[in-house]
Amino acid sequence: MGNLVRFGISMEAGLLRDFDEFIKKKGFKNRSQAIAQCLRDYLSQALETIPEAVVTGIIILVYNHEKRDLVDTLIDLQHAFVGNIISTLHVHLDHHHCLEIIVVKGKTSDLKELANKLISVKGVKQGCFRVVSPVQDE
Repeated sequence: MGNLVRFGISMEAGLLRDFDEFIKKKGFKNRSQAIAQCLRDYLSQALETIPEAVVTGIIILVYNHEKRDLVDTLIDLQHAFVGNIISTLHVHLDHHHCLEIIVVKGKTSDLKELANKLISVKGVKQGCFRVVSPVQDE
């Protein structure tokens, strides 16, 4: 962890009560820890609007695997973006539906393109893309 800096925050009493309830439900040790986590999450999500930002993210899909050509199409699309895919997790939800979680890394524009192509395949019932973290310099 880098150098810690103290600063003050002013907010409405109701918002602070809601935030303190959030802290308690999530199990944070203190407000500082919760604020830092919320800021990291917000700043990571803001990277979604910067096409050239290099990020790590996840694409989540729920689909009916019995839909004709669906699985082959999803696999072909993933192979077209193989340089961006770190890992996948495939879960059988029931006899007909699967959940796929694809961990991705690369330029936001490329990852959004992949996510949009996957989500728009006929037979995909739900899908989303979420930035998890900026790629840290090594």
